[in-house]
Amino acid sequence: MKRTLVSLRFFSCNVLIAFCCMTAFFVAVPRRAVFAQQRGNAQRVVQGKVFDSGNAPIKGAVVYLKDGRTVKSFFSDDEGSYRFGQLSQNTDYEIWAENNGKKSAVKTISSFDSKNQFNINLKIDK
Repeated sequence: MKRTLVSLRFFSCNVLIAFCCMTAFFVAVPRRAVFAQQRGNAQRVVQGKVFDSGNAPIKGAVVYLKDGRTVKSFFSDDEGSYRFGQLSQNTDYEIWAENNGKKSAVKTISSFDSKNQFNINLKIDK
């Protein structure tokens, strides 16, 4: 009888520990998944215009967007506009424009910035 009671207590403790572990797991995992969706699945957009020193739009300027590994480029349109879409929230970027051998200041977009939409105007002095 005594041996059965000890075995029953041991079994009860194991069941209780297993239940607590499973509960903690199922409570913690969905929160991580929600955080990953909020931070990782949303895409960022960077857009703006390229201007000269007189604030006139520059057509055909090359706008560069650099992350840690690659560089993307875009030619500004007739109004000096450019746009880069589908950018990761978890990446830092540098952006600048070049035209006729002149270069704008380099601007940065931090992965710590929670915005998804950036409007960055670039100025190239003549």
